[in-house]
Amino acid sequence: MLLVKAEGLKVERGSRLLFENVDIEIHAGEKVALIGANGMGKTSLLQTLTGEVNPESGSVFRAVPVQSWGVLSQHQPWPPDVTVEAYVRSGRPELAQLYQELTKVEQEMANATGEALDPLVAHYGVCQELYQQMDGYEWEVEVQRTLNQLGLTGEIATASIAQLSGGQKTRTQLAQLVVKQPTFLLLDEPTNHLDASTLEWLARWLSDWEGAVLFVSHDRWFIDQVADVTVELSKSGTRAIRGGYSRFAQQQEHERKSQEALWRKQEQEKKKLEESIRRYREWFNRAHTAAGERNPFMKKKAQKNITRSQAKEEALKRLEKKQVERPRDEPVVQVRLDTASMEGRRLLTVEDGTFAYGKQPLLQEVNLQVQRGDRLALIGANGSGKTTLLKLLAHRLQPQQGTVRHHPELRIGYFAQELETLDPNETIVDSLLRLPGMTQTEARNILASFLFRKERVFQRIGSLSMGERCRVAFVRLYFSHANLLILDEPTNYLDIPTRERMEEALAHYPGSIIVVSHDRFLLSRIANRVAVLEQGRLTLFEDGYQAYREQKSEKKAMTNPHQDQIHRLKLRLIQLMGMEEPEEEEKRKQLWSEIQKTRRELDGLQKESVD
Repeated sequence: MLLVKAEGLKVERGSRLLFENVDIEIHAGEKVALIGANGMGKTSLLQTLTGEVNPESGSVFRAVPVQSWGVLSQHQPWPPDVTVEAYVRSGRPELAQLYQELTKVEQEMANATGEALDPLVAHYGVCQELYQQMDGYEWEVEVQRTLNQLGLTGEIATASIAQLSGGQKTRTQLAQLVVKQPTFLLLDEPTNHLDASTLEWLARWLSDWEGAVLFVSHDRWFIDQVADVTVELSKSGTRAIRGGYSRFAQQQEHERKSQEALWRKQEQEKKKLEESIRRYREWFNRAHTAAGERNPFMKKKAQKNITRSQAKEEALKRLEKKQVERPRDEPVVQVRLDTASMEGRRLLTVEDGTFAYGKQPLLQEVNLQVQRGDRLALIGANGSGKTTLLKLLAHRLQPQQGTVRHHPELRIGYFAQELETLDPNETIVDSLLRLPGMTQTEARNILASFLFRKERVFQRIGSLSMGERCRVAFVRLYFSHANLLILDEPTNYLDIPTRERMEEALAHYPGSIIVVSHDRFLLSRIANRVAVLEQGRLTLFEDGYQAYREQKSEKKAMTNPHQDQIHRLKLRLIQLMGMEEPEEEEKRKQLWSEIQKTRRELDGLQKESVD
């Protein structure tokens, strides 16, 4: 069944063409990844599909109304003073409203006596009967299960959304969509800010979910895990290939090589035809000159040459009509990161580093040494303290206990996840002209290598997309001449081609690196050590990121210590769900309470087993 189909879409932003000739189809149950360069209009295309943006031309067919879609936006307008749990429940507003009403009446009944209690009991009975008819208690179990799976429990569940980190906000949106169970999912950068375990959960959930999904992502591993089809958006249209990103890249390279080979073959044939035409014309001219007026043999020979020349000219015209263009590579970032020389071997040392925000300990007695040549991947769950530890290493924060010591010759290049080191009121070129000895010409040449050309260099940094701001931050690193790069999610907002160029630059960087990232392609390529931050403690793995992943997989494959308990809880849950619903209200409550408790225990053990 066809759910959504767009044909011939053309969208402009002001006087600038974003894209045209865009065709896309999503069928029931299909998982479609949308990729493309930063600024190409992927978000605008999603907004066109929902009807928020009207195209200049083209049409959109929707088999189901947009109201039944589940949409995850990069720029979600969050309601003020709403808790995480309340927002997740709002995925089913009719049940959320009944849940609130039942909770409210329960509180009123607890405080009421005598005759005031009777109407409350009657109202509660009506609401509860409707709630049961709508499978409200099963929905409550689903809400709790989803909150548990996405780590939105305890203080986080009751916190205001405004207090959340970027990763927690993304997980909150995802939880609401899981609870809503929409017909069709439209996800704009769902992988941004997610830690490794949540990313794995989301990949599994989307793969197992029976509904259709269109998602934008630059995470190549995630696309490989989820996508049935990968669609590339460019200014001139779309191209779709079955499979994930790796399959797309292979097919793209194959097509490029085939087109290059055909272009070379046609060029050789064209040169042969042009040479034949030149030669026949030359022979014609000689024969024609030699023939004069009284040599019919030479005249006939000259005519024969001109006929052959004309035949070759017709063949050349036919070739030029079907000639393919030579493949042209899209402009990509050209960057090479240099480093200052350094004689020392040990760059920095952390001894018993401890840090807390208020009374909540975040880092506890962290010990770490970073040597010359280290490429350390720092990984851990959202909120585990990775960014705080990076700031301690860079001397942007001081430990409350313990010490962080730097080698005297150490020069650090720091890349902040939220890019707060950039001045939003400054133009791109002015951010470079502040550097000593920098000229306008040199600044513009360097910015051109980072794809900031012509009048774009005069844009204010605050007006740039997050991907463009990342490129500005990398320009800063280009001039840092650091011998240690400390990078906090450096590729989070970059498109895939730019990620690959930055990976190349980091792989050939001669200095040392400490990087926080959830991009497995990046970590697999550059990391030779891994530090895992869990519950404030740091654990080191010395054999590189790939070896760490293999070791973690082996541990998962071992006998699960909770397997017997999981099996027991599953059987108990089946037994409880199969029980006939009691007629007495109190016993019904007890039954659903035990079901909820059993589900929570089961989900907790299963999540622990996965992690």
